Amino acid sequence: MNHLNYYSYRKQFKYQQHHTASSKKVFPLLCPEREKEWLDGWNYTMIYSDSGLIEQDCIFQTSHNNKNTTWIVTKYDQTQKSIEFFQVTPQENIVKINIDLEDLKDGTCYSKIIYQYTAMNPMQADFIENHMQEFFTLNMQWWEKAINHFLSTGQMLKKSNLI
Repeated sequence: MNHLNYYSYRKQFKYQQHHTASSKKVFPLLCPEREKEWLDGWNYTMIYSDSGLIEQDCIFQTSHNNKNTTWIVTKYDQTQKSIEFFQVTPQENIVKINIDLEDLKDGTCYSKIIYQYTAMNPMQADFIENHMQEFFTLNMQWWEKAINHFLSTGQMLKKSNLI
């Protein structure tokens, strides 16, 4: 790393998913409440939402390895099928996530996904630099497989069924 300190360490990861349905069907599933229907292992606590679902300025938390991550929805555009989140895991990282859906002529769609990680400590900077790409790609592949399974069957794809 050629950075002066870990606070200036930032790296972006991109992935494009292909979904077996239109953006009209996929976009509503990109919601913390709706993800419980199709993403095995997903759990969250709603902090703020007028509707109980994802919306502009919605705030929710997830927990993993005894660390809480706060998610803030900074853009929610149903017309353009575009979402932006900021994810903050104190003393670890800040992640900006952009998801833009694009319909295809065959009735399917793409999700164009960008995660921008900013490290908040040297260990996190090292992880982002040296290990995050593999972790990110595997996560995006799982997410794509899980949502497409749900779109095709109406059922959650269980991770235990893949082993």
